[in-house]
Amino acid sequence: MPVAVVTDSTAYLPPGVAAARGIRTVALEVRLGDRIGREGIEIGTAELTAALADRKLDAQTSRPSPAEFAACYEQTLRAGADSIVSVHLSSELSGTWEAARIAADQVDPTRIRVVDSRSAAMGLGFAVLAATDAATSGQSGAAVEYAAASVARRCQAFFCVDSLDRLRRGGRIGAAAALLGTALAVKPLLHVEEGRIVPLEKVRTTARATQRLVDHAVAAAGDGPADVAVHHLAAAERADQVARALSERMTTSRLVVSEIGAVIGAHVGLGALGVVVVPKNG
Repeated sequence: MPVAVVTDSTAYLPPGVAAARGIRTVALEVRLGDRIGREGIEIGTAELTAALADRKLDAQTSRPSPAEFAACYEQTLRAGADSIVSVHLSSELSGTWEAARIAADQVDPTRIRVVDSRSAAMGLGFAVLAATDAATSGQSGAAVEYAAASVARRCQAFFCVDSLDRLRRGGRIGAAAALLGTALAVKPLLHVEEGRIVPLEKVRTTARATQRLVDHAVAAAGDGPADVAVHHLAAAERADQVARALSERMTTSRLVVSEIGAVIGAHVGLGALGVVVVPKNG
């Protein structure tokens, strides 16, 4: 195992993929009222959606500690890896990347490379898969790092939410932008730019927001094939609708439809819908 790949629980890879590909995952933490647990282990999407439906129950998230990353890195190196490429949630959205970098410096900075995906969910997940493909083919640590960073540079992510309030309260979007998204009773569309969540446009209806997500995704893909993921939180029917529309209007080399996990879900809220696009060319 010359190069091992590590990520965090917000990659939201399809079920079974991490285990099958030997990808190690360090979980972020979720707090639902008085209950605290690791994402995807003690607390999953079902527990989050129940908590969000109960408006009296607050949902919060926190990064893994550097010690948790250090333990993962040390175990991975002891298991026979020559080096590690660790790919993570945007540093503009979480302290996860910083915790991983601190741990890498503590364990062995000459053998551990930490990549900021500048994205989340399958925006991160596609970068992790690219790194894993490179590692499996026997490429060097530098080449594996480059494979992840290349996908991160090409990735574009678009999403809509019912309200910007949770993003504002969590510090993921500015108060002024949140006010613009709620004052006129519009449906805000957002995208990830340089690792940050920024407003994209405002529409009046959920149906129009769904259509515009498709339009933006198709434009982002360009003329060639693209890896695409459609994410949602308690909006499976709309997600399937978006996936069908994308399949009709573009060439998808890989299409993933999935519900997001508890950490990202805690910030975007029920009814969120998003599309991640990674063009194969460019």
